[in-house]
Amino acid sequence: MELDLNRIIDQVVKDKGIKREVVIDTLQKALLAAARRKYGAEREIEAQYNNETGELELFEFKTVVEAAPANDAEIGLEDALQHDPDAQVEDQIGIKIPTAEFGRIAAQTAKQVIIQEVRGAERQNVFDEYKDRKGEIVHGTVRRIEKGNLIVDLGRAEAILPRKEQVPREMFRVNERIRAYVQDVLKESKGPQIVLSRACTEFLTKLFEQEVPEIYEGIVRIEAAAREPGARSKIAVVSKDNDVDPVGACVGMRGSRVQAVVQELRGEKIDIVPWSGDPVRYVVAALAPAQVVRIMVDDEKRSMDVIVPDDQLSLAIGRKGQNVRLAVQLTRWKIDIKSETYMREVQADLAAALSVVASAGEYEAKLLLDHGVASLEELAEAETELLASIPGIAEADAESVRARARELAVEKQKRAAEAAAQAAASAAGGDGGPREA
Repeated sequence: MELDLNRIIDQVVKDKGIKREVVIDTLQKALLAAARRKYGAEREIEAQYNNETGELELFEFKTVVEAAPANDAEIGLEDALQHDPDAQVEDQIGIKIPTAEFGRIAAQTAKQVIIQEVRGAERQNVFDEYKDRKGEIVHGTVRRIEKGNLIVDLGRAEAILPRKEQVPREMFRVNERIRAYVQDVLKESKGPQIVLSRACTEFLTKLFEQEVPEIYEGIVRIEAAAREPGARSKIAVVSKDNDVDPVGACVGMRGSRVQAVVQELRGEKIDIVPWSGDPVRYVVAALAPAQVVRIMVDDEKRSMDVIVPDDQLSLAIGRKGQNVRLAVQLTRWKIDIKSETYMREVQADLAAALSVVASAGEYEAKLLLDHGVASLEELAEAETELLASIPGIAEADAESVRARARELAVEKQKRAAEAAAQAAASAAGGDGGPREA
């Protein structure tokens, strides 16, 4: 070829970010494919790139014979000496094939192979670059929207932000800048697929890592996080340095750090709570801003009955149960929120069941609550050992207490069913029930 390919190769390397060796190997493969298409696959042909001349060269290797050649794989000694003055019989010599002989079809074949190989190298480069960026936050531009999925231009690659990984009610327009978390990098046949997310919990924690130097440096650590994208999040933080307040570090001066995260998440509310190795203290912190009066812990079931003031009940539960649901996700404990009024009613029920024992009453009922017995049904199933541990109750009284608890539980269920039936009848008669003309 008369063209100096060195300049062209250098330009491809610069524009596509592909190694020079890969481009040269691609060109050699392309020329070899075109040559075999023209001369046949059985011919022993080799393509080589000459760095000095910037030329792709083709050589066909033939065995030197003294007599007339029997096939295309042989060359007579007389002809061989014209190509190589030192040629001898049985030597294998390379004969240069003029590349100008290739016609339009051969050139097109070479072009197709080059395009295919360059694309493959580009895809591999993109995969190699982004597979190590999994778990990072990247910046991009929304290029188009396909069936609710956002196609994001990251510069050297395109990524997808699936509908399920988008925050509800969050809208992005074409050409709008976007930040997202690299959730996965998949090696597909059509090229690497970079999957982004703005709805995952990791996006929240990475944003804090970027905004809070103490987290990035490892002084403050996010122990747990829970999130309902677009609505509310909770993170639990702890400090390795006693002089550093983990919550204050995340909030920042006048709330500047947490507000930067809130702004990126389009107004999502964020609760930052101190992590504790004490489950009770941890749960109390996780339920903030609600106040907690008392907690009853069941270590076996990994559950807690949390008692709050009547006026704090809705705050503790949160809108549609959001606050307690996030607290459960954050602490990994089952949490049951109960009001003080409800617990007084439970205590009264337990005292009524204990009344079969002359020496038992309200105080003993409170002790049972402290032991985790929080209903008549639980009292009816309580072990004799537990009941006997309560002052004023002997082992001989245990069965009488359980029997009375069962009776009261049945009566209570019956009253509740009757009340529900009456309420349903009233609703049916007052709205949409049959009327006389």
